Amino acid sequence: MKENRRGRLKRLILPGLIFQSVVISGGYGTGAELTEHVFPYGVKGGLLAIGVSTFLIWTLVCAISFEFARVFKTFDYRSFFQKLLGRGWVLYEGCYLVMLLLVLAVISATAGESAIVLFGASRWWGVAVMGGCIAALVLKGTAAVERFLSYWSYVLYAVYTLFLVMCFRAFHGAIAAQFDPMVQIQSGWALGGAKYAFYNLGIIPAVLFATRGAKSRKEAVLSGSLAAAIGVAPAIFLLVAMAGFYPDIMDAAVPINTVFQALHMPWLEYLFQLVLFGTLVETGTGYIKALSDRIESTKGGGAIARRRVMLTGGCILTGVLVSGFGLTSLIRQGYGTITWGFLLIYVLPITTAGVYKIIREKRAIRVYMPPK
Repeated sequence: MKENRRGRLKRLILPGLIFQSVVISGGYGTGAELTEHVFPYGVKGGLLAIGVSTFLIWTLVCAISFEFARVFKTFDYRSFFQKLLGRGWVLYEGCYLVMLLLVLAVISATAGESAIVLFGASRWWGVAVMGGCIAALVLKGTAAVERFLSYWSYVLYAVYTLFLVMCFRAFHGAIAAQFDPMVQIQSGWALGGAKYAFYNLGIIPAVLFATRGAKSRKEAVLSGSLAAAIGVAPAIFLLVAMAGFYPDIMDAAVPINTVFQALHMPWLEYLFQLVLFGTLVETGTGYIKALSDRIESTKGGGAIARRRVMLTGGCILTGVLVSGFGLTSLIRQGYGTITWGFLLIYVLPITTAGVYKIIREKRAIRVYMPPK
C-alpha cells in the first residue's frame, strides 16, 4: 500500500518537476524574463501577473494537454499534434524549432557567463561542459532524463528558498515598501501575465513523455494543476527577492547579478550560479530530447546513440551562433514574437478542439464498450 501511494505521488508530481525543469531556462533563472515581461507592471502588478494570470492559464492548458495525451496515448509532440491538428501539426514543429534555437541561444549565453563567474574560465568552457552534459543525458534516455530533471528541481527549490530568505533579511525594508497599500497596481498585468504564459506553454507538448503514468482523468488533471504550481513558484520567489531593487533592476542585463552585488554573499552567489548551470542543462536536455523522441518515433531502427549525439551537437552549435544577438535582445524580440504562434497553433486548439475530441472519444468508448 505504501509503495502504491509512493507510485501515485510520483505520477502526480513528476510531470510538474519536468515542466519546471525545462521551462526555467536561462532567462527565467537569471530574472531577465521577469524584468522584460513582468516587472513593467510594478512589483504588485507583476506578482498578480504571475500568481493569477500565468498560473491560471498554465493550470488550464497543462490539465487539458495531459488528459489529451492520456486519452489518445500521444506522448511525443508529433503524434500529439497529428491528433489535435491533423496535417497542420507541422505548424507547431516550425514554431518549436524556432523556440528551440532561441532557448539554446539563451542558455548558451548564460552558460558562458556562469563559467566566468564560477571558475573565471572562458565562456566556451561553459558552453562545452553544458553541451557535454546534455548529450550524456539525451544519450542515456528517458529514465535518466527524468531522474536528473526531477532531483535537480528539489535542489533548485532549496537554493531559491535560501536566496529568498537571505534577500528578505538584507532588504526587507525595500521589499516591504513595494507592497505598501499606497503603491498602485499598474494596469495591463493580466495581459502581461497571459503573454508570459503563452510562450512558455509551447514546451508542454515536449514534456509529455513524463505523463505516461497517469491512470485516470483525475490524475491527469491534478498532475496538470500541480505542474502549473511547481512551474510558477520559482518565478514568485525571484520576483519577491528582486522587488527591493525595482525599478533600477529593469535596466540590468543580468538582473540577478545586481542583487548579488548588493548582497555581499559570495558563497551564495557561487551556489546559485552552480544551480543555475544545472537548470541550463535541464532546459537544453528537455528541448533536445523532445526533438529526438519525435525523430525516433518515425525513423526508429539502429544508430540511435550516434543520431542523438549528432543532434545534440548540431543544436548546441546553432544555439551558440544565435546567442551572438545578446540575451536581452533574444528575450525581447524572439520570445515576444513566438508567443503569438503558440497561442494560435497550440493554446486555442487544445482548449477548444482538444476538449471536444476528449469528450467525443470518451463517449465513443462508453457506446462501443462490449458487455462483460
